[in-house]
Amino acid sequence: GPEIGELETLLSARTSAPATVACASGTDALVIPMLAKGVGRGDAVFLPGFTYNATANAIALTGATPVFVDVRRDSFNIDTDDLAWRIDAVREEGRLTPRAIIAVDLFGLPADYPALGRLAEANDLLLIADAAQSFGGRLNGAEVGTLAPITATSFYPGKALGCYGDGGAVFCMDTDDEAVLRSVLFHGTDESRGESIRIGLNGRLDTMQAAVLLEKAAIFDDELKVRRRIARIYEDRLGAFADLQTAADGFESSCGYFSLCVDDRDGVCGRLKAAGVPTAIYYRKPLHKMAAFAEFGPSSGLPVCEELSERILSLPIHAYLTDAQAHRICDAVEAAIGR
Repeated sequence: GPEIGELETLLSARTSAPATVACASGTDALVIPMLAKGVGRGDAVFLPGFTYNATANAIALTGATPVFVDVRRDSFNIDTDDLAWRIDAVREEGRLTPRAIIAVDLFGLPADYPALGRLAEANDLLLIADAAQSFGGRLNGAEVGTLAPITATSFYPGKALGCYGDGGAVFCMDTDDEAVLRSVLFHGTDESRGESIRIGLNGRLDTMQAAVLLEKAAIFDDELKVRRRIARIYEDRLGAFADLQTAADGFESSCGYFSLCVDDRDGVCGRLKAAGVPTAIYYRKPLHKMAAFAEFGPSSGLPVCEELSERILSLPIHAYLTDAQAHRICDAVEAAIGR
């Protein structure tokens, strides 16, 4: 329906991305550009080991091999120094061809795209931003959707901008990519939809979800302001009690999630539950420790990913929390930590 095109136009206008292709989910938004670029068997795709499993699944579904990279203790995002080392190690081993980097903007904070862009260019790698959690974030004033050559985002209901089911979008900086992306999401067909000219899938967004997103997009900026205000309360109140995700100058999170690291994490969560404060844990296991991806895990492990998985917890954050509620949550966190 026409709402699909209207949504794509709105998203391009908001982000300044030259082209936007709506699709059925955030996972499809990762798979579609890799298929469009011919990523597949024998290729190595580098990604952080501390994120949701959809990123690794998308790589494996193309036939490529996920190569897990450690993350930074401050930003929780991919460590570019570790990434550079692993690219060299894969090339030296010679079993796989380094082909792409998928950087994840964890909890809404953009990854270090200037450094990632330099690494990608120096190694002739495709750079994809997994912005499933970061729509609305910015880096030096530029919107998420324009920070990498290709960006994938999700509109799952739990996201800062969510629909009433699954949904996603691919943003591309080169308009020449758009036609191939659209072909892949429509079973790899040509413009007449009569012949398959490449391998594709059914990745179309439902019109109903586009209609929901159009309405929710109208209040998105107002909701984003509230999320950021609540995040500032948490940062001001809890910075002395826990290790928080920190952003360098110029990096602005969409505040999709608010996470912190504490000792005795499960005990703290239990005491918060008793105080009426819900928590969530993203993620109890880094990807290289999961059964589906264990064969791809580095023998030396990923120390920071493993440390975060034992200490991290997330607090409530959404556009309908009041300041008073945020302060009550902070009071409960301080009491639960016991300081």
